[in-house]
Amino acid sequence: MALPSERTFERGDVGYEGARRATVWNARLPDRFPDLIVQATSVDDVVAAVRHAARRSLRIGVRSGGHSWAANHVRDGGLLLDVSRLDTVVVDPGSHTAVVGPGTKGNDLCDLLEAQDLFFPAGHCKGVAVGGYLLQGGYGWNGRLLGPACESVLAIDVVTANGEVAHASPTENAELYWAARGAGPGFFAVVTAFHLRVHPKPAACGLSLYAYPLDLMDEVYTWARSISADVDRRVEMQILMSRSFSALGITDPALVIASPVFADSEAEAEAAVALLGTCPVVDQALVAVPYAPAQMSEWYDAVMHAYPDGHRYATDNMWTAASAAELLPGLHRIADTLPPAPSHCLWLNWGPSPARQDMAYSMEDEIYLALYGVWADPDDDPVHASWAEDNMAAMEPLATGIQLADENLGRRPAPFATTQNMDRLDRARSAYDPEGTFHSWMGRA
Repeated sequence: MALPSERTFERGDVGYEGARRATVWNARLPDRFPDLIVQATSVDDVVAAVRHAARRSLRIGVRSGGHSWAANHVRDGGLLLDVSRLDTVVVDPGSHTAVVGPGTKGNDLCDLLEAQDLFFPAGHCKGVAVGGYLLQGGYGWNGRLLGPACESVLAIDVVTANGEVAHASPTENAELYWAARGAGPGFFAVVTAFHLRVHPKPAACGLSLYAYPLDLMDEVYTWARSISADVDRRVEMQILMSRSFSALGITDPALVIASPVFADSEAEAEAAVALLGTCPVVDQALVAVPYAPAQMSEWYDAVMHAYPDGHRYATDNMWTAASAAELLPGLHRIADTLPPAPSHCLWLNWGPSPARQDMAYSMEDEIYLALYGVWADPDDDPVHASWAEDNMAAMEPLATGIQLADENLGRRPAPFATTQNMDRLDRARSAYDPEGTFHSWMGRA
């Protein structure tokens, strides 16, 4: 089985640099160069690439959508396998299941399902493919109710490290299935299809929106932390801190509480977000929209204001159960050092969470904090590139771990699974990839 010659690029070939560039959404293209790039369009292409890499002792990095901020799939040497063209979707509405290629964009999947009155907790940003998203856990729309998206993965089709096609489920290659739901960029096979449980489309989709001047941050964050356990699980209570919010006409530093809600009726949705109107300084809000109906397309458009194309990104994150009093000094440091918009800090009231399935994914806590440095000019790299990392490092004593969606493991190693699950992942890797054909996580051999 031969490599697809027209879509295979050795370093130095015409087209190599374009192929490398195309695998990274972040405009900060890393200074790392695979020996070989293969753009797969079929399972046979994947098999050929994996067998080629095994014969030549080339380690493999896999890219599905390229939205890894750190571009963990782009490594020096080895083979970069681009599976973004494996993007077919087959939906069975009767069984509420779908078979989805790893290169399928989450927003495209949502559109296909919506036309059939179905729903999936896909990623919040346009362009995020399901491959890497599902492997790392998947924090998506209505995820507080439906759980991380990997809980909706029923089975996977893979090509293993020896180039064999296999199926993994709770009853077949069970450890591979267990690992796929949470291993993220350290997964040791290539997923060629995900078998998903899809859900009924919520009858009502809406939003709650409040904005406050940044000088009220103590009052807002203290209140947000005090209600974190009481926020309806159908509501994603997100607090964004930025120097401006042009889409809202806010030109000064502010906090925006933007909260999607999904429910069985408009009345239920409105009741679910009522708690968000209880902030003690609500009378000083710059914007106050207790509830309004919204479409998924509108939410996607709104999110992308914070993540514009063609920009340079540096991110870091933490899970925490710390109190507001413990977190506020770090939040003030973040506010004092904020780069220009659309750089921002995200606070998400996530937990306490229900019991999860038995899977590699095992790290979460009550509050999620993530920092996104966003800028356009490469000359600003020395100014902004370490902002997220430095602030998260300063708050590390309050962290219980990180999530892989916004990982910075190559520069700041941190736990993303329990010790028990990491040990089990290592054992599964040894069993399924004994020669180390697939790259591990950045920052880890």
